[in-house]
Parts: sequence; structure tokens; C-alpha cells
Amino acid sequence: MPKHYRPAGKKKEGNAAKYITRSQALKQLQVNTKLFRKLCIYKGVFPREPKKKFKGNHQTYYHLKDVSFIRHDPILEDLRAKSAYRKKIIKAKAKRNKELADILKNRQPEIKLDRLVQERYPHFIDALRDLDDPLTLVHLFAALPASDRLKIEVKRVHNCRKLSHEWQAYISRTHKLRKVFISVKGVYYQAEVEGQKITWLTPHGMQQVLPDDDVVYDVLLSFLEFYETLLAFVNFKLYHSINVKYPPILDPQLEASAAELYALARYFDANSRPSEKVEATQEEESELRLAQLQHQLPSNEPGALMQLVKDAADENEEDEDTKECKNLFKNMRFFLSREVPRESMLFVIPAFGGTVSWEGEGAPFSETDQSITHQIVDRPTQGHVYLSREYVQPQWVYDCVNTRIILPTDAYMVGRVPPPHLSPFVDNEEEGYVPDYAETIKRLKSAAKNEILPMPGMGKEDLDDPTKFVG
Repeated sequence: MPKHYRPAGKKKEGNAAKYITRSQALKQLQVNTKLFRKLCIYKGVFPREPKKKFKGNHQTYYHLKDVSFIRHDPILEDLRAKSAYRKKIIKAKAKRNKELADILKNRQPEIKLDRLVQERYPHFIDALRDLDDPLTLVHLFAALPASDRLKIEVKRVHNCRKLSHEWQAYISRTHKLRKVFISVKGVYYQAEVEGQKITWLTPHGMQQVLPDDDVVYDVLLSFLEFYETLLAFVNFKLYHSINVKYPPILDPQLEASAAELYALARYFDANSRPSEKVEATQEEESELRLAQLQHQLPSNEPGALMQLVKDAADENEEDEDTKECKNLFKNMRFFLSREVPRESMLFVIPAFGGTVSWEGEGAPFSETDQSITHQIVDRPTQGHVYLSREYVQPQWVYDCVNTRIILPTDAYMVGRVPPPHLSPFVDNEEEGYVPDYAETIKRLKSAAKNEILPMPGMGKEDLDDPTKFVG
């Protein structure tokens, strides 16, 4: 008998027992390829690479446990029912019964993904850790035009825009933004929420062209459907953590003038007053609780109460990065010219403590306001000039954010070629090349902090031994 001979009816062993091909999975689940792909996206199931591909290298393999995980989920029956309902609509259209088709379309069942979100992310920190791709895709569809041919609905685009503005408003209000970088693809942002660094990409505010051949929109829309539910959960949790009701109710006039971020900022201001009363009540309750605990603590342990008070104070204390970001543009008032990317500036400037206005309806103050300290201009020349303010290019704001200091405005004046826009995501020392402007920024930082830098060719350890500077 050969060594690897397996008699008929005997159980499989090894990779053949652990993995299954896609065609076998389709037969087990009794679904088509499109529905199987959607199920995998919802459940977070991805193809695997077994060590030995027993059916050949041209096959796609899945873990057997993942397929059984999908088979026992109620979402499978919901998708089957929706697919059968869609066939009724197609049949009514084929019979030219438009009235019945419209009735069926309005009564089409909607699949809720709330349970899947809670199943995949049992803890809030897990959702934050996996938020990079959802934010990028939601911001992408918020900038895309609606298309019936590609099944991109107007309602979905508006929902993506709403979710992205709610996220940006929270980051701006709590001063959690850390890095900004302008590239050809768009604007990269990085925020730090509950110790997790979250990076996402936002497209430039220009008309987007939808390619037909290179992109499979059905897959993107399936991902987007899940990501919208996930981001709504995250926004709900974050808003309630700062005692703000969710979803927010915005001023319709500001929404009509495309100033949703400013409308959300006003909503935060209007809803912060009740939270102050809640905080005052909580302080009174905590003082009463501390007084009760003081009587309960033993007299020979005076440090126990001090440790309790210290722990409570540490929870409310902001970290150093948040304090630094909060005060970067403090007492500065910015005005945006009409050619400046307004949405990005309305997000970045308030996140670092500044006040911003623009040219148009709903603006908090006009261009003639004498308290304006900086006007952002992105044109070759500026006609009327106010002597009480400085005119700078938009790059000055982003470079100040990345360096965390107020840079000199001479190099960013209107009509001049600005310095190179350095990426904050690149470590120059690890790359082995430090640009000249990075050295200039380093010396400006040292001057702002009153630090002494070593001379070129020497290290910081040489400053401790002054004899190395002699002869």
C-alpha cells in the first residue's frame, strides 16, 4: 500500500482538511460569487495562503472555519431574501408594470449591519485601531459625484459627507489633530484619539472623474456600506464622551452655504453649557464622596486619600501634545480668500486654537475686520492690502502645524515661491538625508525653546564636555 494512500470514506488530513477553495465555498453556501464577496466583506473574511496548495496555484483558498462562520450567520438569509426581492422588481419591470415596480422598490428590505459591527469590534479601542481605511473611503465618496450608472446614490454621498464632517468637527473641537501633509493624491491627516494614531487621506476639493475600467465599484460600495455603520458608531461614542448629543442638528443656512464644519462648531458651543452644569454637579458629588471616604480611611494611611485625588486629577488632565496644539494659533484670527481650500482650513486652524472666517454667507466676521492677524491668499498678487495683518500662502499654516511653532512669514508671502513642503511622516535621520529646510526648522525650534544646538559635525554629547571645543 502506498504511504499517502487514503481509502475511500476516510477523513481528510492536513491542508485539505483545513482549507477550502472558493468554488467549493460557493457550493457549500449556495450563493453566487457577487454575494459571497459581499458576505466576506461584511464578516471580515479574507483569502488564506496554505503552505501546500492541494488544488493548484490558480485557486483561491479560504479557511474552513471562516466559511462555516459565514454559513451560520443570519446575514446570509437576509442577503438571500434581498436578492429574491430584487428579482421581483426585475420581473415587474420586464412586464412593464411600472407602478408595481415602484411599490416594490419603496418597500425593499434594508439590511442593518449594527450586529456585525459589534461582533467584529467588541471593544471601542479595536474600532479606533481599524479606522484608517474606513475614514479614507468615506472621505473619498464624500467628494465623488452621484452616478446612477455606477450605483452611487445621492443619499449615500450626502451621508458620507455628514459622517466625515462629524468626525472632523470632533477632532477639531478636542484638538486631537497632530500632522498634515499635502500631496498629489490629496491631504493626509493624522490624529491621536485615546492613544491610537489614526491616519486618513482626503481628496482635493476638485471635480472628480470616475474611471470605468480600472475600478470595481461594487466592491467599494460593499466596503462603504459597512464602513458607514462603523463610523456612525464611532462618532456616537466620541460625541457622548464629551457630553454632546448625537446626531447633531445643524443650521440649515450654514449647510446651504457649504459651511458644515462651522455649523458643527456652533453646535458644540451651544451644547457645551449643559455639560458644564453636569461637570459642576459631578464635582459636588465627588467632593461629597471624598469626604465620606476620608472618614472611612484608616488614620495611619494618609497617603491613600492623596493617591485617590491624584488619580482623579490625572484622568481630567490633558496630555502635553493636546495643550501644545490647543495654544499654537491662540489669539490669532485668520481670513480665507475665495481661492483657498476652505474645508481644509476650517478643519486645521480651529484644531490648533485659531479663529477663522471666509468670504461668503454665514461667515463670523468680514474681511474689513481690523482684528484679523493673518489673511490666507493663494494668488500671484494681492490688490488691496491692510497694514494691520500679514498675507501668507496656505502652506504656512500646514508647516506651522507640523513644526508646532509659528514660522517666519517672509518666505511664505504672496507671489513668492514657498520653501519645500516637508512630510512629517518621514524620519530624516533614518532615511540618511536631512533637507536644508529641515535644518532651518530645527534651529528655529531650538531658538523658540531657548535650547543650544551643537555646531555642525558635533553631537549633543559634546556640549557636556567643553574641553572638546579647545584646540
